[in-house]
Amino acid sequence: MTQPFLPFAKPVIDEDTIAAVGEVLRSGWITSGPKVALFEQQLSAFFGGRPVRTFNSGTCTMEIALRIAGIGPGDEVITTPISWVATANVILEVGATPVFADIDPITRNIDLDAVEAAITPQTRAIIPVYLAGLPVDMDRLVALADKHNLRIIEDAAQALGSSWRGKRIGSFGDLISFSFQANKNVTSSEGGCLVLNDAAEAVLAEKYRLQGVTRSGFDGLDVDVLGGKFNMTDVAAGIGIGQFAHIDRITARRRELARLYFSLFGDGFAGATGAQLPVADFENSNWHMFQLVLPDRLPRAEFMARMMERQIGIGYHYPAIHLLTMYRALGFTDGMFPVAERVGRQIVSLPMFSTMTDADVERAVGAVKSALSA
Repeated sequence: MTQPFLPFAKPVIDEDTIAAVGEVLRSGWITSGPKVALFEQQLSAFFGGRPVRTFNSGTCTMEIALRIAGIGPGDEVITTPISWVATANVILEVGATPVFADIDPITRNIDLDAVEAAITPQTRAIIPVYLAGLPVDMDRLVALADKHNLRIIEDAAQALGSSWRGKRIGSFGDLISFSFQANKNVTSSEGGCLVLNDAAEAVLAEKYRLQGVTRSGFDGLDVDVLGGKFNMTDVAAGIGIGQFAHIDRITARRRELARLYFSLFGDGFAGATGAQLPVADFENSNWHMFQLVLPDRLPRAEFMARMMERQIGIGYHYPAIHLLTMYRALGFTDGMFPVAERVGRQIVSLPMFSTMTDADVERAVGAVKSALSA
């Protein structure tokens, strides 16, 4: 009998959350309102009392962070080529220049030695990305930024629930951006949040998310910065609140699933197949994804087709940004970042979501081994 399709990712919305969204819809207040305020309060508590503002995506959060940091034309921002393209697009959006640094072949995160080599007098900020929820070496990152007087805008889109040496990502650092997009560990359908340093930055974030408007009294309205339309709705916040209530359980289950993946692949998997497993980090990573880098002998599209034939959902995250047409037009070419180019060509993401069963993981691992040997 053909087994049911196992998706790569699956948002899990419980009945209490569905009922809470219904209450929002019946309340008559469906745009930004009390649910947004409550969600921000809960997130702030999670991050140790730091100011938090929510938005309608985890992309605008990074753009707004750049604007809060005063970054614009003439400035350079260093980031990784292996990320969703939004990470680099927001640098262009504020008029700054993206500068890429190659990645570490083991962690697949940005190589901090390459970051330091890329710093110039025009460098103003670093945007590290925590791929699949695994942080970079935060101690080295902060020391590097301090040494060169740079801002750090953390693309922690995938890292809600991750930590560094016992401290939650978002509870320390500079400006930290999270995503609540549909396939994230905690979703609000679409949305994101920005963790800020102080009340002044929080006020500025509020201006940027809603046309630069400041209100006072009954009818006072002024605009002193150019903002956009980036506010989260109470409908989205209602979903986020329901999801966020389970963050600890979600993170724990994902770590259990990751451990099972490693156990089933076994110690000899990499040597026998040429595929590279991720770093086995069960303390810091939230295991947003479980990713393999395929051997060069097997084209990724062929492997993905084999997995789909076996009813296993598969994704890839991400192609190297600097080789996309728009970035080639800026002067980036093949061979500039060889580690990122190989990983971007051969990386795949296996099924990973909190309601997966142990049997699901067994199916996925069996399909991988079969597809690699076919």
